[in-house]
Amino acid sequence: MRFVISGFFFIMMFSYAAAYDPLDPNGNITIKWDIMSWTPDGYVAVVTMNNFQMYRHIISPGWSLGWTWAKKEVIWSMVGAQATEQGDCSKFKGNVPHCCKRTPTVVDLLPGVPYNQQFSNCCKGGVVSSWGQDPTSSVSAFQVSVGLAGTSNKTVKLPKNFTLLGPGPGYTCGPAKVVPSTTFLTPDRRRKTQALMTWNVTCTYSQFLARKNPSCCVSFSSFYNETITPCPTCACGCQNKKNCVQSDSKLLSMVGINTPRKDNSPLLQCTRHMCPIRVHWHVKLNYKDYWRVKIAVTNFNYRMNYTLWTLVAQHPNLNNVTQVFSFDYKPLVPYESINDTGMFYGMKFYNDLLMEAGPFGNVQSEVLLQKDKNTFTFKQGWAFPRKVYFNGDECMLPPPDTYPYLPNSAHDNLFSFSTWISLVLLLLTAIW
Repeated sequence: MRFVISGFFFIMMFSYAAAYDPLDPNGNITIKWDIMSWTPDGYVAVVTMNNFQMYRHIISPGWSLGWTWAKKEVIWSMVGAQATEQGDCSKFKGNVPHCCKRTPTVVDLLPGVPYNQQFSNCCKGGVVSSWGQDPTSSVSAFQVSVGLAGTSNKTVKLPKNFTLLGPGPGYTCGPAKVVPSTTFLTPDRRRKTQALMTWNVTCTYSQFLARKNPSCCVSFSSFYNETITPCPTCACGCQNKKNCVQSDSKLLSMVGINTPRKDNSPLLQCTRHMCPIRVHWHVKLNYKDYWRVKIAVTNFNYRMNYTLWTLVAQHPNLNNVTQVFSFDYKPLVPYESINDTGMFYGMKFYNDLLMEAGPFGNVQSEVLLQKDKNTFTFKQGWAFPRKVYFNGDECMLPPPDTYPYLPNSAHDNLFSFSTWISLVLLLLTAIW
């Protein structure tokens, strides 16, 4: 019995740890139900999904939300979303519900639907931005009219077993909990009104639950060493090794080869790491008071465009970022007094779309960082990141003993060759 109890607590602790992200300790998706009015057999509610994750967003084909009704409820109608299946509504004559399933699944509507089907913060194809990247786009909402549900706070029963897919697995949702009713401003913003009843559901993400292998890897190089440290072999697993294609394959010229599959199965370029995404961190230049890094992200999946992509890096010198070229950048401070994490993402309408594998399947930027005199060094791989995330999933880094090493003849304040050339030119200009 003692071993059973110990095993139970071990599983609970492991499950919690798997869903806990140390770089975003408070990140979650909160689903809020606000009952706005009662109907003869139920209620009308506004369901709002808030993505409070700093750098993990929901990409196309978008979210799908499911639950189990507590009684025999039906969905009479919806605005801003739709159920994927109607279910068996044969017992209804005349006015037929939108959905009669006891376990409905709801999805967002696509952009461009008629105005009378739209609702505030709806109709984005289920795409929801991360809170850190764009708070105004981190919300999705719809309206639902529920029947056979009870018509008061005492008779309404909360739905159970919430599930959230976004667009794949990985999210675990807790039970619905009644909370203080939400307060709203009226459309003219002159007075406040209150929901009749409100409950919340909190969903957290676990990369362990989403997939058994990483979805990205990191490679390193530097100006002070000719060695390039590649991604580890089979960093993302080699289960797709038999179905990968060479970059010069005639198969890639076939019509429709880039069309995503319903099961989101990838079509990867053949590589030793077999990852859809590779992040390359190159220590490019060294100045007296600054140093420069080049970051490149390459897509090796021929069936996936990454919209609203994010790249998160943890490095102690990110507290002194001076300038970021061709990416947007936002420092992340998961804990007070520790500023060693930053989020990179594409500039809108410029490089916020990471194209599928091929000649355009990469984005890159350079970062200028001011040296911290007390900690800066090129020794022992200090110049390389401690953690890297792409789209919220942690990437596999090479083993530390394979990092490009600093030559024995070099020292920490060495200048790059290009820096010496610049100084010589400046000196010659002054003499002339």
